[in-house]
Amino acid sequence: MNPSAWIIDGYVDEPACLGVPPYISPYIRTVAGVLLSHDISVTYHTIDEIRIQPGLLTDAGNADYVVIIAGMTVPGKYLGGIPVTWQEIQQIGSALTRPHTFLGGPILFGSGSSGGQIAHKRGEFNVDTQLIGSPAGSLNRWLSGNIPSSSFDYQTEDPWSVLGSEIIKQHPCYPHVMCEIETARGCSREVTGGCAFCTEPLYGPPQYRSKEGIKSEIAALSKNGAVHFRIGRQPDILTWHAGSGEFPTPRPDLLEQLFSSIRVAAPNLKTLHIDNVNPGTIARHPEKAKEALSVIIRHHTPGDIAAFGMETADPEVIEANNLKATPEMVMDAIRIVHEIGSVRRNGIPEILPGLNFIAGLAGETARTYELNRMFLENVQKAGYLIRRVNIRQLMPFEGTKAYEKNALPVPEKIFHAFKDWTRKQFDLPMLKKVFPLHTILRSVIIEEEGDISFGRQMGTYPILVGIPLSLPKHTVIDTIVVGHGMRSLTALPYPIPINSLSHTALKWLPGISKKGIVQVMAKRPFQNLTTFEKVAGVHLPDNILDFTLPEVQ
Repeated sequence: MNPSAWIIDGYVDEPACLGVPPYISPYIRTVAGVLLSHDISVTYHTIDEIRIQPGLLTDAGNADYVVIIAGMTVPGKYLGGIPVTWQEIQQIGSALTRPHTFLGGPILFGSGSSGGQIAHKRGEFNVDTQLIGSPAGSLNRWLSGNIPSSSFDYQTEDPWSVLGSEIIKQHPCYPHVMCEIETARGCSREVTGGCAFCTEPLYGPPQYRSKEGIKSEIAALSKNGAVHFRIGRQPDILTWHAGSGEFPTPRPDLLEQLFSSIRVAAPNLKTLHIDNVNPGTIARHPEKAKEALSVIIRHHTPGDIAAFGMETADPEVIEANNLKATPEMVMDAIRIVHEIGSVRRNGIPEILPGLNFIAGLAGETARTYELNRMFLENVQKAGYLIRRVNIRQLMPFEGTKAYEKNALPVPEKIFHAFKDWTRKQFDLPMLKKVFPLHTILRSVIIEEEGDISFGRQMGTYPILVGIPLSLPKHTVIDTIVVGHGMRSLTALPYPIPINSLSHTALKWLPGISKKGIVQVMAKRPFQNLTTFEKVAGVHLPDNILDFTLPEVQ
């Protein structure tokens, strides 16, 4: 009988890699490929599945090997799962006495309980072997009888990513799983030390993955049912294979080859998005950046986000932390992406900037947060669209400059005042512009059940949608926007089933009064829009209501 292995996905979130459901990280697939290449059968479960079904850990105890992948170097809040803690890893390691246990991923850089605290390297995880460096490469060396090491190259790992692609079928969200696709590892700014807080330079200078390697993996994933892809796992997609230097000039011709080949490899894809874009690249090479962004728009699916690591609008903090762009550069990059990407397709913008702020960097003062607020006010005055603003507190890791020099702890009053202002005065009005009333959002997938069901579209940083109906988890539904929160939307099923909609849901129709709701409930069913509007006292666009009669019980 062949040996068996379990992969326990504790989730990862790095500056250039996301693996929290519905995402699945490249680490999981390459580790699965290594195990399969050694004729070892593979079972995959997430840490959340194990929390819900503790008996799964008993089953894992009967395997020959257990590999845990984990690590959050840019911790946040997640709808799709709760990352594994250091304490849980210790408990799992102690419970699994029979299998040889492994631990890999960015957790080996260190771990902390939340942003605003230093991440400490843990010497003890209660596992047998730590997979230093590339988890897949290190595991392969161990299984081949060698000491695990941190060596890495795509020529070796690409076949594992193809072989391990079948593991996505075991993901709890399958087939609604977002495959994070790796295009590069390391950072071009490593030559100057990189941003003070960032762990990506710890991987060294960029190693770019070949177009053939990426295409082969996407083709294999597509054959296994994948239809959602994010071209992530890189600090800046615009500089893929762009050459050396701190800010290489984008190569639109190479991006055309890459994205067109992805379309060939996965002809039935439903989502094709990107992740990180360096605003410093756009500002320093505006014309080539425009061409590169146009290439992406030509091949991607709408609703995309170019995530900018802005970090701060304070020039002194930028200099003290070797950040990538001045506020003027970031504003220029926002303008360029807005001009190219704010055009709507299927009712939503093609691609918009996303901004990331970090609190706790060296050199911060109260003035820093004032400058951040002023920057966002200037974005509003210019009329630019921004899809999201992420504000997090620094978690410094050993090996980064921020570990030795930072502004922790952040004054809570100042930090929370800026965050509160941003959510109320920036995010809320911005969401109303990006997703106006009656915007149609297709294929929202329910992730959390309840009297109000919460779901999201598949995509990069998708907007949270609350639907005032009880819907089963994994339901896929078209919706129409009827309300706005600071970081979420309220929506109803599209077209709106006006003759069967509950009283609770009816109150979300824009403009309807309490009296109108009573009249609608009393005089249903309606057969046309004119009759409904006369009774309800509201005016709605054509073709958003469904006048199907409710089924007779």
